[in-house]
Amino acid sequence: MLTVTELRAAVERRLDEAGRAWLDSALTDAAQSGPRPDAPGPARWELDFASAGRHVRTPQPTADVRPPQPAADGLAPRLAAEVRTSQPAAADDRTPQPAADGLTPQPATADDLAPHDLPDAARVLILHAARADAPTVARLYAHGTGAERRAVLRALPHLGLFAGPEAVPLVEDALRTNDTRLVAAAVGPYAARHLPPHSWRQAVLKCLFTGVPLTAVADWERRARGDGELGRMLGDYARERTAAGRPVPGDLDRVLAMTRALPGAPRALTREES
Repeated sequence: MLTVTELRAAVERRLDEAGRAWLDSALTDAAQSGPRPDAPGPARWELDFASAGRHVRTPQPTADVRPPQPAADGLAPRLAAEVRTSQPAAADDRTPQPAADGLTPQPATADDLAPHDLPDAARVLILHAARADAPTVARLYAHGTGAERRAVLRALPHLGLFAGPEAVPLVEDALRTNDTRLVAAAVGPYAARHLPPHSWRQAVLKCLFTGVPLTAVADWERRARGDGELGRMLGDYARERTAAGRPVPGDLDRVLAMTRALPGAPRALTREES
């Protein structure tokens, strides 16, 4: 997971001059204003939070730089070098589903920051600059679009409220949806730290059932290690899938193997690693 400083640098490298100017202004306003629990209306930074998708986008490719073609599954490939660009999305709610290689709740490296990550990343930066507290993020989540809710969830590890469980209801709400982008954002570091055992087990099952890659589940190895109840749930799920003639997700075996490991024991190699 990128630090806030690294995330801002990664975003700015993807923007044109106008986008960088907008982001700088939005972050300055957020830092000066902060949470305003008694304000009669939304703060300026909250309006910027909502409109980030219109301002933060990758510039149009020039004539001598060809945008990468969509993969066979229709998803835009991740950008791996600064000279590669892609067409901006028409709206940030139309971001791709988590890719097969796993879109983490926050980008893992600066080079992995793809065009569809930019609005989310900008909103994370705005929430951090505003020092958003639990009531503020709860309100923004409750009234936000899918993209805004996703950004709230991705911002949780960067906010002061990361230390406490106040945002657990937001994570649990996201896990009840069928939006795999929300589910992937919900199972980040905050969930790994604060979700109760039963809720976390259900979250893992939800990811397996909906196709959210296991790599989106933060710290899953630590929490799954030696968890016999999770192993029982996974076994029941696998038997139900098999009886119905449906394939069992490949990630299930990895989690199931970890539930059989003794707490504190070295991690066993997967079939691919051995």
